[in-house]
Amino acid sequence: MRRLRRRTSGLTTEAPVILRRDGVTLVVYAVLATWGWFLYGFGPMLPLLRDEQGTSRTQISLHSVALALGAVVAGSLAVPLARAIRRRGAAVLGAALVAGGVSLLLAGRTSALTLPAALVIGIGGSTMVNTTAPVVTEHHGLAGAAALSEGNALAAATGLLAPAAIGAGVAAGLTWRPGIGVTILLAGLIMVVARRAPRDTPALDDAPPPRPRGAGGRVPRGVWPPLLMLVACVGVEFCVVAWAADLLRQQVGLDAGPASAAVSLVVAGMAIGRLALGRLALRRPPRPLLAAALATAAAGWAITWWSGAVVPALIGLAVLGLGIAGHYPMGTAILLESADGQRDRVIGMLSLGIGAASGGGPFALGALADAHGPHTAFLVVPALLAVAALLLAAAVRRPTRAIDAAAA
Repeated sequence: MRRLRRRTSGLTTEAPVILRRDGVTLVVYAVLATWGWFLYGFGPMLPLLRDEQGTSRTQISLHSVALALGAVVAGSLAVPLARAIRRRGAAVLGAALVAGGVSLLLAGRTSALTLPAALVIGIGGSTMVNTTAPVVTEHHGLAGAAALSEGNALAAATGLLAPAAIGAGVAAGLTWRPGIGVTILLAGLIMVVARRAPRDTPALDDAPPPRPRGAGGRVPRGVWPPLLMLVACVGVEFCVVAWAADLLRQQVGLDAGPASAAVSLVVAGMAIGRLALGRLALRRPPRPLLAAALATAAAGWAITWWSGAVVPALIGLAVLGLGIAGHYPMGTAILLESADGQRDRVIGMLSLGIGAASGGGPFALGALADAHGPHTAFLVVPALLAVAALLLAAAVRRPTRAIDAAAA
């Protein structure tokens, strides 16, 4: 495990970084698993919902836009909610909104109901997810990056199960609703574990510190490079998940069904990669891990993009998933290092960026695909990776003395 040097009374000692999982960690993991289940089941659900409603692809894609808009709304409310009901309350409120929104989605037969349902789910999901990074960073300290990576590995693992559950429901004649309906049960689990977590835990129950008065209370300048870097990384993930199937259909001639199923290789790579990063983050700081993740994702993209055969293309997707695995957890750890006590505000800003990237990235790639084909349009992915790498290089390193103080 990673050991950080610190000086005490003229002597240099080494303190091991250990991830101690407890009731607070369980709240974070429950939130991430719930959102992973819904988010990775949402994509396979949309074509089935389109068949039910008899709408066009453009019309059904408005559900993704509504979900992204919910993230923007949640981002603008992140700090006020944390102050009013604390992060514990925000997690419970978000879970309740997700459960209510999914219930409306299950009952809806027209877009007049399902579009508002997607908006409510987006607000609730982002509200509860916005609590996770500040909680693990404050509660676990230097082990926060490991906890965040491990929790996101769980989210990806549950995300692998959701499409299978939806497919099983359809095969049994029960439609997509039972698979998506599992989200309600998982949201109920969040409420239970959040209420049972130890009371008066600072990471869950303390109000965020007030804005600093200097410079009008603006966030530190050092926040912007890692923030924009994360927005680019999120764009990569959503572009790949949304459009990799079309690339495989054009590039290697896979049929629609197998091509869609092959995207699960990306999610599997993310689950495996994040599980491994949870251990590596105890030994290495997040910056070199993120640099390696960006390089791995670029290699995976290149293998798939240049491949003319099925097997290499699928291997490339799995490698791409391994790289994407490190983007959000390691990038978030770097971002929060620069937050200077404004973690909730910075995560709220990130939520706004994620909303824009998750909606705008796939839309831009789709528009390019209509004009030039999926193969050419997929050049958006390495472009975003290059932007992320440049912003990582521009991100200000956290001073060693801050790390020493955190470890003390």
